[in-house]
Amino acid sequence: MKQLLAPLVLAVSALALHSGHPAAAGSLPRDADGDWPGYGRTPDENHFSPLAEVDTRSVARLGLAWSMDLPPGNPMSAPIAVGGTLYTSTGYSVVRAIDAATGRLKWTFDPGAAVAAGEKLRMNWGSRGLAWWRGRIYVGTADGRLIALDAATGRVAWSVLTVGKDDGRTISGAPRIYDGKVLIGHGGADTSPIRGYVTAYDALTGRQLWRFHTVPGNPAEGFEDEAMSMAAATWGGEWWKHGGGGTAWNSFAYDAELKTIYIGTGNGSPWNHRVRSAGTGDNLFLCSVIALDAETGKYKWHYQFNPGESWDYNAAMDIHLATMTIAGKPRKVLVEAPKNGFVYVIDRETGQFISADPIARVTWTTGIDPTTGRPIERPEARYPDGTQFELWPSPNGAHTWLPSAVDPTAGIAYIPVMNAGYTFSDRGIDLRSWRHPSHVEWSPAVDVASVGGTGSYLLAWDPARRVAIWKAPTPGLWNGGLLVTGGGLVFQGQSSGKFVAYAAADGKPLWSFDAGVPVLAPPITFEANGKQYVTVLSGTGTTAGLAAAALAMPVDYRTQPRRILTFTLGGKARLRRPAPLSPLVADPGYAPDPAAMERGAPLYGKRCYSCHGLPGQSGGTAPDFARSSIPLSAEAFEEVVRNGALVAQGMPRFGELSDAELGALRQFIRAISHDAQRQD
Repeated sequence: MKQLLAPLVLAVSALALHSGHPAAAGSLPRDADGDWPGYGRTPDENHFSPLAEVDTRSVARLGLAWSMDLPPGNPMSAPIAVGGTLYTSTGYSVVRAIDAATGRLKWTFDPGAAVAAGEKLRMNWGSRGLAWWRGRIYVGTADGRLIALDAATGRVAWSVLTVGKDDGRTISGAPRIYDGKVLIGHGGADTSPIRGYVTAYDALTGRQLWRFHTVPGNPAEGFEDEAMSMAAATWGGEWWKHGGGGTAWNSFAYDAELKTIYIGTGNGSPWNHRVRSAGTGDNLFLCSVIALDAETGKYKWHYQFNPGESWDYNAAMDIHLATMTIAGKPRKVLVEAPKNGFVYVIDRETGQFISADPIARVTWTTGIDPTTGRPIERPEARYPDGTQFELWPSPNGAHTWLPSAVDPTAGIAYIPVMNAGYTFSDRGIDLRSWRHPSHVEWSPAVDVASVGGTGSYLLAWDPARRVAIWKAPTPGLWNGGLLVTGGGLVFQGQSSGKFVAYAAADGKPLWSFDAGVPVLAPPITFEANGKQYVTVLSGTGTTAGLAAAALAMPVDYRTQPRRILTFTLGGKARLRRPAPLSPLVADPGYAPDPAAMERGAPLYGKRCYSCHGLPGQSGGTAPDFARSSIPLSAEAFEEVVRNGALVAQGMPRFGELSDAELGALRQFIRAISHDAQRQD
């Protein structure tokens, strides 16, 4: 049984202007402290608000102002708030405009992204956030559209397809706005042979302004610019046949003074360096931060965190911009904690490496060279000759995509840290004949299995002095995104269902609210009608909901409430408690068939795991098969899995499966679900 489960415990990352407020005539001024118009609030992406009505003394009076229940779908997204209206994007980019003070729904826009996505739905959990500019709301969709909506009505102002219709590229990240431009990237390299790029569009008209590729393409077709020619010299073999990866699916920041955009890039595709690039070269610009001229998209500089990346380590985590005193002098820096277990400080004018320090257990390197900034890798970390290597942090990262935060006034970074390890090996994989699978497959070319973890914590870190200020343990392995405020507070949700406010100075918990379900999404704070509010979404989705074992409480896809929770001082609203878990479904007709189960295991790993997790142990991203009657009926299973009966609800169609494959897959699901019920 363990041998069949091992390949399933994949580290899937692999996965006309009008407005009702006075700022509509121009870009939101930077001193509009009461608004939260973008993913990280301001272009420096610090997830910081100077609002201080709710502070260390008054936070004890914080209470629920209102809540709104949401339909099934990913709730782990960041809202925005402008001019007293709250905007959210949940499920497959369904946008809602809500009166921020009362919770009254103003309008809803559904782009129909689940149906439009087709096979791209196989590796997209929905939208992570939105952006606002001059009375418009901007959202990306699973099928690759970038859409501008009238913020007052929800009507479409313009829509552009930013990717190829059937190329495997898909959008889950929040657009970013700067200087009248909207910037968007994409994901999809873990399931498709693609190379990453980012594109800037005119925010008013949707006209494409520039595009920058993050990895080089086929040399025979020529390179787009000098940066791609330079990068190509760091690749080997026939990398372009595999796509290469390096997608910029989440993290961007903008320095208005330097007129520079900073992009965090993803992992290699396939993960295995020996397959992707014949085991040679640094593979630029994988796992890097890239600085681009904001007007033209031209390359300025880069820093690569993991040369020749081979573990699904990526640098698409938050990039924070600040000015800090380094060696007695003020320097413009960027701070990032990518997946690989370190927190980095980089000079954002030049790209010069300043420092890197571990924030969790690290086994892949003995440290970072203080002069060159290159990691000092352990040779065994690349799992040579089919050997196994116990990798810490895991491919989920010591810091995953859930936001860190920086208080620019105090110069302190706050990071949600996970401490877990996985084993890596490419034993049994023919590296000579292996080719990147089609867009229905997954991309590691390596077997990955969990070896456990030691929990999670919230870390306060001084990047200038390179010391920890405090560390607060958090329940479960996954912990939530962060918000830091001028009131001296850090807000974070937990997988135990608590939403907590900590004292930013010493980490003391000052207030908490029990949501009854995990709270992992990024919180925000804003003003409406002269009062400060704090909003966060509750419920699980994305990679956090692939295994109940990673959470501090059981979660059921069908019964978990997905909610918008909004708090203010003196709030008196009450929350209806969650329904109990749906019952396990007995399978009296089940009969063991080990051979069919063995054939079904890799099919499940390639097509089902990235949403359903382990059968019987799902954490809420998709239904738990042990609580579903669909696998009990061959006809119902075929209608859903092969014929796409539930595409509109987010369940992809797998029309390529043969009768034999469909039967083997169903047998595997029934077997593992049966085993899970016996252990319940």
